[in-house]
Amino acid sequence: MVVAAIILAGGFGRRMGGHGPVTKVLAIVDGQPMIRRPVQAALDSGLRPVIVVTGHTAPEVETAVAGLPILIAHSTTPDEGMAASLRAGIAAVPADALGVAVLLGDMPGVTADHLGRLREAFRAAPDAIVAPTVDGRRGNPVLWPRSLFPELLEVTGDVGGRDVLHRHADRLVSVPMDGCSDAGRGVMEDIDTAEDLDAWRAAWENPKGCG
Repeated sequence: MVVAAIILAGGFGRRMGGHGPVTKVLAIVDGQPMIRRPVQAALDSGLRPVIVVTGHTAPEVETAVAGLPILIAHSTTPDEGMAASLRAGIAAVPADALGVAVLLGDMPGVTADHLGRLREAFRAAPDAIVAPTVDGRRGNPVLWPRSLFPELLEVTGDVGGRDVLHRHADRLVSVPMDGCSDAGRGVMEDIDTAEDLDAWRAAWENPKGCG
C-alpha cells in the first residue's frame, strides 16, 4: 500500500516574534533544523514520497532539507494560510498513493513509530481518516484517504483540513498514543512561540520518563 507524506512548511511564523516571515521550522532542535525531524520521521516510517511544501521562505527551507530523498512542492499563495500549503501538497501526491499523512513542520516530536501506527490503522481501513489521540484528545498528523483528496483541494483559510474532518467525522479512526512522558507530547504539541520552543528544548533535554 503506497501512502505518501506531506510536511507543511510554507507559512509565516508570526507568533515567534519579529516582523515579516520568521522561519520557525529552521530553529535548531536536537542539533538540527526543526523541519528535518518530521521529514526524517516520515522517511524512516516508509512513507513515500515525502513531499515538503514551501512558501514564504522556500530557499531557506530547501537548504535545510538538502540531501534528503524528498520532493518539494511550492505554495504560490502562502498568505492564504495553511490551506494553500495543503492544496499544493495534495496536488503533488502521485496517483498510486492511496492515502497521505499530513505533518506540520513545527511538530518536531512526531516519530516514525507514530507514523507507522497510523499507517497500520489505515491499512486495515483504507477509506478512513486516521488520527492519533492522547487521553481522548486528537493530535497530528492526520492520515487522509484518496477519496477525500478532491475536498482537500478545495479547502481555504488557515485551518487546513479541519472542516473536511468535521464533515466526515463518522470516518475517523483514532489511534491512541501513550500519554506518559514524551511519547504523547510528540503528536500533541506544535511550536508557535519562542516560549513553546524553549519548553520543548527543556523537555527534550530532560525527559520525565514513565515511572
